[in-house]
Amino acid sequence: MESYQAVGPPDGESPGERGQSYGRHSWGQSGITSSPALSTSSITYNDRLQVANEEPKRLSREQMFIMVSTASLNFSSMVCYSILGPFFPREAEKKGVSSTIVGFIFGCFALFNFLTSLIMGKYLVQIGAKFMFIAGMFVSGCVTILFGFLDKAPDGPIFIGLCFLVRAMDAIGFAAAATASFSILINAFPQNVATVMGILEIFTGLGLVLGPPIGGFLYQSFGYEIPFIALGSVMLLMMPLNMFILPNYNSIPKKDSFLKLIVLPKVAILCLNIFGLSSSIAFLDPTMSLFVLEKFKLPAGYVGLVFLALALPYSLSSPLLGFLSDKKPRLRKWLLIIGAFLTTLCYIFLGPAPILHIESQLWLFILMLVLNGFALAMTAIPIYPEAINCA
Repeated sequence: MESYQAVGPPDGESPGERGQSYGRHSWGQSGITSSPALSTSSITYNDRLQVANEEPKRLSREQMFIMVSTASLNFSSMVCYSILGPFFPREAEKKGVSSTIVGFIFGCFALFNFLTSLIMGKYLVQIGAKFMFIAGMFVSGCVTILFGFLDKAPDGPIFIGLCFLVRAMDAIGFAAAATASFSILINAFPQNVATVMGILEIFTGLGLVLGPPIGGFLYQSFGYEIPFIALGSVMLLMMPLNMFILPNYNSIPKKDSFLKLIVLPKVAILCLNIFGLSSSIAFLDPTMSLFVLEKFKLPAGYVGLVFLALALPYSLSSPLLGFLSDKKPRLRKWLLIIGAFLTTLCYIFLGPAPILHIESQLWLFILMLVLNGFALAMTAIPIYPEAINCA
């Protein structure tokens, strides 16, 4: 199976010209491989790091534009993703949808995101990183608006089918944009991937932080449709900005097997970490709002604020953890281990588990969400640079 290698300067510039603006060596000559599913490369991450260390420390104008574009994607997509939490499970119940099906509706996003990322990574060279980035934002924004009209659909199977269809299309759009953004980032910031990703995770966290309260407020004030229409429109309005500031990139294909990478023991373990991380987050989406509403009798607007307890510590701790991952690579495995342990501990007390014989209380629930947000950041941030190093 073909993989890809997104390398090379923006269109119209030679590697030598780009090298003059970035230092004695060109990042376009460093042979950087990128994919959310991870592609193989003949040059290791440490080799790229040694070349990139000779580049100047200040961000270039192009690098700043790339960060702005990626930050806008992270923020807008996570807001659109997270607004469902406070009110959609209850709305789905009114449509005759069981909690199990609601969980599948939330989960299909991750499934199609995973499958589509592999396909997008394979054809990134032919499609182009910038076009894939913009097209992904367009699709995601449009289907977010469409999701706001699903309350008009008939109850039962038709509503459920449309929810799955629109949610899957949203995942495809996000996968396209995210695949392209990873490719661009690792080319532009080879010497500090984790630091940059940690900084950009602030905007991911902000999207997760602001999505639930914004969604809950708009839902209480204006009804079901307005949260999706408003936020989908914001994502579409960000497209012209990204079309203007995001540079074009030439990509050089690299024929190699993805399976050769995925069967490496370290990479397989990292993939299991990603699976566990994603599952632990997705587990809360369809269940937490209903639990808070029924157990603590909070209104929908306040349920959105409870989601802050998970997303805010994730957002605030990501830059520091990214900096540590870049400066102290040996800490990465310990961050992964400690993060996984803390996540397990948090879920034991989040319910809490029946074996503890502890009454569920709001303060304990929020405390465990705060610790879990920090633990998830410890697990998420070191994975990508460590996987690149393994490749």
